[in-house]
Amino acid sequence: MKLSTKGRYGLRAVLDLAMNGEKEAVALSGIAERQDISISYLEQLIAKLKKAGIVTSFRGAQGGYLLAKKPEEISVGEILRALEGDLNPVNCSEVIGSGEPCSGADLCVTKYVWMRISDSINNAVDTIMLSELLEESRKIRSEHGIMEEDTSRTKPSCGQ
Repeated sequence: MKLSTKGRYGLRAVLDLAMNGEKEAVALSGIAERQDISISYLEQLIAKLKKAGIVTSFRGAQGGYLLAKKPEEISVGEILRALEGDLNPVNCSEVIGSGEPCSGADLCVTKYVWMRISDSINNAVDTIMLSELLEESRKIRSEHGIMEEDTSRTKPSCGQ
C-alpha cells in the first residue's frame, strides 16, 4: 500500500499544527512555508481534515487553524482515513465489507491474505497517536540542537 501526497502532506500539516498551535491559531501560510506545501493544496487537505473533525478554524486577525481535539485523542489512522479514504490494500468486497457479493468469494483463498494485511495496516495506524509523533519530533529536534521556538526547521527530509 502506498499513500498519496494527500496522506503524507496532510499528516505533516497536522503535526505542524500540533507543534505550532498550542498557544494560538496557526495560519495556513505558515504551515505551507514550513512544510513546503502549496497553499492551494493545503487548503484542500485542511478542508477534509475540518470536515472529519480533526481541525477547527477561527476567523479574524488572529484567525487560523487549531486541532479540534487533544493530540492524544487523534490517531494517525483517523488522519489518513480523512484524507485517503479507507486504507485497504485491495478493492475486494470481502475485505472492505461493501456488502456487494463477489462471484468468486467462496473459492477465493487470497482474500485471507488481503484481510490480514488490511487488519495489520489498520491496527498499526490506529494505535499511533498524534501525541506520540509530537513527542518524537521534540526528541529529534532536541537531539539536533533545534530550539523549541525554531519552527522554521520542521520540514521532513523523508516520506514526502
